[in-house]
Amino acid sequence: MVEGAAPATHVGIGLRQPHYAALLEAAPPLAFVEVHSENFFADGGAALAVLRRARERYAVSLHGVGLGLGSAAGLDPWHLDRLARLVQGVEPARVSDHACFARAPRTPGGPVVHANDLLPIAFTDAALALMAANVSQVQERLGRRMLVENLSSYVSFADDSMSEPEFFAQLCRRSGCGMLLDVNNLMVNALNAGAADPLAACCAFVDALPAGIVGEVHVAGYCQADGIVIDDHGSRVRPAVWAVCEHALRRFGAALPTLVEWDTDVPALDVLLGEAAHAAALGARVAAA
Repeated sequence: MVEGAAPATHVGIGLRQPHYAALLEAAPPLAFVEVHSENFFADGGAALAVLRRARERYAVSLHGVGLGLGSAAGLDPWHLDRLARLVQGVEPARVSDHACFARAPRTPGGPVVHANDLLPIAFTDAALALMAANVSQVQERLGRRMLVENLSSYVSFADDSMSEPEFFAQLCRRSGCGMLLDVNNLMVNALNAGAADPLAACCAFVDALPAGIVGEVHVAGYCQADGIVIDDHGSRVRPAVWAVCEHALRRFGAALPTLVEWDTDVPALDVLLGEAAHAAALGARVAAA
């Protein structure tokens, strides 16, 4: 832990392979660790052993990237079964995935394939009904509530008939799920959309969400290349993203579980813990206000 840092009572970091040994040895005072569910679908092996050891010390948040909750082709039964086995074995604090589609037939009537990407959905009544049904199926199989994350997206659809906050409000109402609010994704989308005031646009999104639906918040770094802002999780959290995070904590509660994501160009563990300490101090400031 960084000297003088506030205890990370509501803050977690991603448990990534370069940090396995150091984190287990140092056991810094984090509220939880997050892993990508699909990396632990095997019945055994070294990675699962590390996760089980981490679970002895920390709560675990299972964050999936492969369900494709918005896929018209439906859910992959094998994927859902493996996730259910992992949930049963780990007993995580939270389970989440993304508001995206990933599965579709390669040709009309052909076998379904997985795109290995988080593809954006339209914000329409049809997409809402489809996602609500898929989310409900996951929750019934797992026997628990899940969280669904807002996406960083580089396209929009001409037939969108509702705002993204309204889509999530309706999704949570219909299925009983919660929302995983990624404030870095909000900033990436606002910048790419050319918002006149990106910070104000992100805070307006937060304010449009109903109270009580957000179960976790994510912060991360982004990069800019060739005029496009990319959600690469490869650097420190930007000041404006921290500002949106603080706004979200003021709206939804200072103790809201907050994850610092860093998935590419992974730094030394102390650097990541420094970001976690910043998030903890932010929560403490909100709580004291």
